Amino acid sequence: MKQINGFPARMQFTSVPNFFFSTLLPQICDMGELKTTLHVLASLYQKKGYPRFVTYEELLASKSLMRSLKDEGGSAEKALKSALEMATKRGTFLHLALTQPGTTEDIYLLNTATDREAVAKIKSGELALPGLKARGQAYTELEEPPDIFTLYEQNIGMLTPMIAEELREAEKDYPLDWVRDAIREAVALNKRSWRYIATILERWSAEGKSNGTYRGHPAPKKGPDKYIKGKYGHMVRR
Repeated sequence: MKQINGFPARMQFTSVPNFFFSTLLPQICDMGELKTTLHVLASLYQKKGYPRFVTYEELLASKSLMRSLKDEGGSAEKALKSALEMATKRGTFLHLALTQPGTTEDIYLLNTATDREAVAKIKSGELALPGLKARGQAYTELEEPPDIFTLYEQNIGMLTPMIAEELREAEKDYPLDWVRDAIREAVALNKRSWRYIATILERWSAEGKSNGTYRGHPAPKKGPDKYIKGKYGHMVRR
């Protein structure tokens, strides 16, 4: 066993759903499946766009994953295929075989309600993935924007039950476009938190929303000329 020198002072973290530890982990007995599951979860967490997925070729190109699977004995590629098959059969991931010019691409998504809906749309031809198409299916680009839950998860962070409840309340209190625009505004300002999004919505509600821009600072006060040069300036004398 090779010993490490401890964790570095500065490092990045990957969010893993609590469901994995409470329900999924106790069921996994195969070390290859465990390693592959954790690697796919980490890869999906770093992805952007809708829906988030990882390809078989990406996993095959991962030196750390393939090295760890090789340690289990036998062919690393064979171990990867077996691990993905077990994880898909268990219900951890969704598997789709999509076609590219001259080849087939296997992709894997997390088995969530949002991704199950995305898979159904891909199969029916409603949703296209760049450069990929469902085998034997015609498709068109999906014009409908993602729901606010997907938009939050794609751009802000992991969707916890508490955040999901906050988003449901926001749907009731504000126009849906406001919530979408507030998320985009928070991303543009690199303020990726629900607290900041809620502040934007509260400010828009109190002060009004203008062209989707968050008026985070009040307009500068004007001098007496604002009465002379304003709409009714001809009625005002100094």
